[in-house]
Amino acid sequence: MTFTFEHHLKALVYLHLQEYESGRELLQVLEQDEFARAHVAPPEGVSRSTFFEAMNTRALAQLSQMYHLLQAQAKKLLPALHPHLGDLIAIDGSLIDAVPTMQFADYRDGAKKAKVHLGFDINRSIPEGLHLSAGKADERPFVAKILAPGQTGVMDRYYQCHRNFDEWQAEEKHFVCRIKKSTRKTIVEQRAIPEGSHVFLDVIALLGTKGQNQTEKPVRVVGYRVDRTDYYVATDRFDLTAEDVALAYKLRWDIEIFFGWWKQHLNVYHVVARSPHGLMAQILGGLITYLLLAIYCHEEHNERVNINRVRELRIKIRNELAQMMTEISNSKAQGPATNRGGAGPPSNASP
Repeated sequence: MTFTFEHHLKALVYLHLQEYESGRELLQVLEQDEFARAHVAPPEGVSRSTFFEAMNTRALAQLSQMYHLLQAQAKKLLPALHPHLGDLIAIDGSLIDAVPTMQFADYRDGAKKAKVHLGFDINRSIPEGLHLSAGKADERPFVAKILAPGQTGVMDRYYQCHRNFDEWQAEEKHFVCRIKKSTRKTIVEQRAIPEGSHVFLDVIALLGTKGQNQTEKPVRVVGYRVDRTDYYVATDRFDLTAEDVALAYKLRWDIEIFFGWWKQHLNVYHVVARSPHGLMAQILGGLITYLLLAIYCHEEHNERVNINRVRELRIKIRNELAQMMTEISNSKAQGPATNRGGAGPPSNASP
């Protein structure tokens, strides 16, 4: 095979880094752009059939392994922003617009959407767990698949499920989850509230109605007020202060920022392949691109990923292309080296 995994990986990274919106556009660039032909495409080029065959049938295991290796490298390399909060993983889902022929992407009548279920390492601002489903799939079952024992999942109130709260505690998977204000709380213990704090409630309680949906194990409920809005958060993190519980939930917004940045600046939601295999490969390619950027920005500039550095890379690629074209043009203008008028050493002379 001339289109190896290395070529496949480079093509996916180039696709997202340069914000191309389709596989056809990428293939045109790989054929006509001198930089892409020299550094991304195989020497023989790549045909449309070969590229899409690779997207829909190959490389998924290798891409997944590469993603996990880079994630582990970035996790080890990047410093934690809030180490006292522990290993915080924000969990959320994001919809991807699909086309009518993508039958696996059930959402509702007249609309096809797939859904990415993602874990996001809040302390290091990098993606972690990843799963793909139909758009209408319930997000809550993916929490147990994404979280590892000892980690703390940070979730919005959609994820409130009293049975899951019990199960996660039994599995030693921690949680900070917003709950509905109307949730019934049977208070077991009242905890002290610091004077002057934005926290107005800190209790240990059983959630739900007894005999119906009540938790078997008590949880901690922290209530706090921000900009005239009251938030109620359930957690099993009894080691944190109430203010730290509120902070942990506030940091959940980082995954929303990531989804928006990823979508806007890397164009990961422009579907290239239409099979579950191909879509997963494309999503992994987008995550790998982000992790490479995270490692690059830290090692070269001691910064988190930002669009200015991405733009610098794009400009650098264009500059390298311009330099390549100049060298090619100069080489053609000079023509083959010849001995004219006795200038230069004879062909049999020593250098």
